[in-house]
Amino acid sequence: MKTILNISIGFLIIAFTFTSCNNGESSKSNGALSSNAAEKVYVAPGQHDEFYAFISGGFSGQLSVYGLPSGRLFKVIPVFSQDAEKAYGYNEETKPMLNTSHGFIPWDDSHHPDISQTKGELDGRYVYINANNTPRIAKIDLTTFETTEIIEIPNSAGNHSSSFVTENTEYVVAGTRFSVPIPQKDMSIKDYKGNFKGALSFLKINPDNGEMSIKFQILMPGFNYDLSHPGRGKSHGWFFFTTYNTEEASSLLEVNASQNDKDFIAAINWKKIEAYVNNGGGTKMPTNYAHNLYSEETHSATSTMIKEVLTVNPLDVPGAIYFLPTPKSPHGCDVDPSGEYIVGNGKLSADLTVHSFTKMQDAIANKKHDGEAYGIPILKFEDVLAGTVKQSGLGPLHTEFDGKGNAYTTFFISSEVVKWKLGTWEVIDRKPTYYSVGHLMIPGGNSAKPFGKYVLAMNKITKDRYLPTGPEVTQSAQLYDISGDKMELLLDFPTIGEPHYAAGCPASLIKANSKKLYKLAENKHPYAAKSDADTKVVRNGKEVHVQMTMIRSHFSPDNIEGIKVGDKVYFHITNLEQDYDVPHGIAMIGANTSELLIMPGQTETFVWEPKQVGVWPFYCTDFCSALHQEMQGYVRVSPASSSIPLSWSLGD
Repeated sequence: MKTILNISIGFLIIAFTFTSCNNGESSKSNGALSSNAAEKVYVAPGQHDEFYAFISGGFSGQLSVYGLPSGRLFKVIPVFSQDAEKAYGYNEETKPMLNTSHGFIPWDDSHHPDISQTKGELDGRYVYINANNTPRIAKIDLTTFETTEIIEIPNSAGNHSSSFVTENTEYVVAGTRFSVPIPQKDMSIKDYKGNFKGALSFLKINPDNGEMSIKFQILMPGFNYDLSHPGRGKSHGWFFFTTYNTEEASSLLEVNASQNDKDFIAAINWKKIEAYVNNGGGTKMPTNYAHNLYSEETHSATSTMIKEVLTVNPLDVPGAIYFLPTPKSPHGCDVDPSGEYIVGNGKLSADLTVHSFTKMQDAIANKKHDGEAYGIPILKFEDVLAGTVKQSGLGPLHTEFDGKGNAYTTFFISSEVVKWKLGTWEVIDRKPTYYSVGHLMIPGGNSAKPFGKYVLAMNKITKDRYLPTGPEVTQSAQLYDISGDKMELLLDFPTIGEPHYAAGCPASLIKANSKKLYKLAENKHPYAAKSDADTKVVRNGKEVHVQMTMIRSHFSPDNIEGIKVGDKVYFHITNLEQDYDVPHGIAMIGANTSELLIMPGQTETFVWEPKQVGVWPFYCTDFCSALHQEMQGYVRVSPASSSIPLSWSLGD
């Protein structure tokens, strides 16, 4: 306990010292935020932002869409959590999206979005994002800004080193933070060391539609696999994962997982393993995981349970995996645009470690090993080291690149972003953040072609930056101009959830492909009504199906009779509008679900189980026209024993 107390006191002293320094600097920098900074983030009415920023929602389970440089929130895309505003996870069509082997799981912890790439450059087609708690990867289609696929990751726990894509979007990875027994079984936690494993999953991506399937899982030693990035350029074909807890401790990790002077970056030659698998290598393991797909034709999701996964033992593919020693408890793992430098951000290291891919290749070729871990060669630290950024800050976490030969690293304890030069390893500039910064993002900063105009820092604590809102204050992001030699703080703005990472993309790559017309003729929903003439109400025992339409400014039908207490009424509503930005909503008194927000040309379903006799209204929840208030209807509910027949009408 004395050791723990001493470590804790030491960290408090360090944190207080640097916070005090930053506070002193902030009083000067705040005064320097002149109208010039305001002008740089001002986007005039009717004008568009230059960049999209897709910011993870953390414990909200969602993905938010902001504009840069304005910091304006445009949309919250529901991914792993139910969203009553959009009925995601509430309507019958999207409930299957949240299915897992553990059942219906309507929440998760979303961390790391990544945008699809072609030849190492952003292509603006899809965003992939991970679920950390119940391991999953989701795909968001950027023509519609909707979640269209979620795949569960078996043999995993704490899906943190995800979801990062290779330079031609061949794969998206899902790495496990918490090693577990594989396959799962009842065993003592004290037997962790040598028995638990960490699965690194490689999901093959269909180049035509972006859909995912698990190609193989590598069953690695039982370390914690924290973050990852793909190689690019000269290192394309490799993937790099930071590890901590190489001690394989299972209790009190803040002490017991911080004993080793160095942990590892795991270098994975995925092309070599892919060739091994394509030639029949690997072992099929029984498992159970969900693959959920949303159809743009039927506007409905389906969930399929898959019963096996292909696993690979690293020892069966010699020369495919190596460990790069990296001080100390490395968190972020980042690769520069050329693919030469691999940055290991050691949380507990006084310096920033940079490895060389060229030196790594030489060390592999000449077998410059420093022992092994579970049969996997450990390369000699000095033989793979490119350089060290000395005394760069306290608590380095993540690094991104501007494409001009500079790197930018966040320091959690000293609350700052530090700019340094690749190759010379000299610190060029540093700016405080407010406070305790985690990730940072430069649009395209994890690709071969960064757009080095802005850096966005995502902070864990805001404390005195905003009006108080009770026991929890909002999290925030801060925007810096990096177009010159020195960074300039331009803006800070609140964010949803706890932002972790973000993916930034020029708006020009996305907005031109945004879908504008939603044709009714393409609606293949089994209960779609494509005109008022198609509407009907059908009883099958105690189950009633209402096929309804909506258009400015009425429902059809708008009066329904013959419903009984105890019925289960399915409302299938089709929005007859076809132009974008004309959604309609519907809510029913007593419905034990959310409202529906139905996009143009789409059909959605909610279930209503009336408990009381009476005449009950429904109405449009989304303001759609000057006659929005008139967009309503009634359902008459009679006793269960009633003989009143079903009838429906519009205008009668």
